[in-house]
Amino acid sequence: MEFSKRLDQFGEEVFAALNQKRLALEAAGRTIYNLSVGTPDFAPYPHVMEALADAAADPAAWKYSLGDLPELKQAVCSYYERRFGVAGITPAMVTSCAGTQEGMGQLALTLLDPGDTALVPDPCYPVFAGGVKIAGGECVYYPLSAEHDFLPYVAGIDPAAADRAKYLVVSLPANPVGSVGTSEVYDEVIAFARAHDLLVVHDNAYSDIVFDGPRGGSFLAHPGALDVGVEFFSLSKSFNVTGARVSFLVGRPDVVAAFAKLRGQTDFGMFYPIQRAAIAALEGPLDEVEHQRHLYQERRDALCDGLERIGWERPNAHGTMFVWAKLPGGRTDSLAFSEELMERAGVVVTPGASFGPHGEGYVRMALVLPPEGLAAAVSAIERAGIR
Repeated sequence: MEFSKRLDQFGEEVFAALNQKRLALEAAGRTIYNLSVGTPDFAPYPHVMEALADAAADPAAWKYSLGDLPELKQAVCSYYERRFGVAGITPAMVTSCAGTQEGMGQLALTLLDPGDTALVPDPCYPVFAGGVKIAGGECVYYPLSAEHDFLPYVAGIDPAAADRAKYLVVSLPANPVGSVGTSEVYDEVIAFARAHDLLVVHDNAYSDIVFDGPRGGSFLAHPGALDVGVEFFSLSKSFNVTGARVSFLVGRPDVVAAFAKLRGQTDFGMFYPIQRAAIAALEGPLDEVEHQRHLYQERRDALCDGLERIGWERPNAHGTMFVWAKLPGGRTDSLAFSEELMERAGVVVTPGASFGPHGEGYVRMALVLPPEGLAAAVSAIERAGIR
């Protein structure tokens, strides 16, 4: 059997490879601190689970949905105004998708013809580049560097490359680098998109995990954003429902309609009980979401303070459920260091190089243990003498 040549663009999935080594160490009786995959360890909120269970008890809810409930689209519109202060979002500007991971891939298929280009941050969450490749497109990377606080620096993008590109991916708060957007950055991105006739595709998965100040917001709240952009908005991390795969594409209605048309070719719509759970999340109280944000900050402090105490450079960690740590001791190979850290200290992290060339020299650590668990991980690193 010969498989598609597009598979040749993708190497071994780094999470799977690290997981196999972790399982072997656990089988040997080692204590493991798994900070590699960003799956929240907090429980979904009771009112969200109850809404799903109640809906699942109705036999009619088990039919094909064939689309989004009008109540669900309206709940997203209302949430954008209540939570982000974005007025004027209409149901025509909203469509669901089975998680931003799948949505980014489907949007690339919607926007790109073979040979087209997209501007993608480096480092970035892998599907930003993977979706472009699946669509037969070409990634033009722009770096997220310490020099510019790991934020998009559009003035450094080649104008000719920008003129060729169909869209620009921006993701703030940013996985894996932990940076948080500012009004100045968003203004620059919007002006850049206008100047080069680009669509901005913003990933807003972590708006409720922002540290050291007020809550995060939405790209669409900034003047001009609705003219040039769309945003993926996810319930996964804010409401701890990662397995339910609930995201929405919100913004320019022409892009939303085209995306929904393509998705409709392979998808019969979101399971009705999940739609009801999403409505409950969007319409329900947000005090627990805000409380959880502060719990993540306590975890951030425990990990970053601890690493700094044992001699590491303080990681970049202003938002998301991740910290972006520079390799200690002059090391440069993030994969080799990740293996060393696992074998010597039992701490599992993700090598920065798996997020793009500019990720080399760093590792990503997920805030998926309580503060005392993260402090124990730091102690294990200290005992192993890794500094």
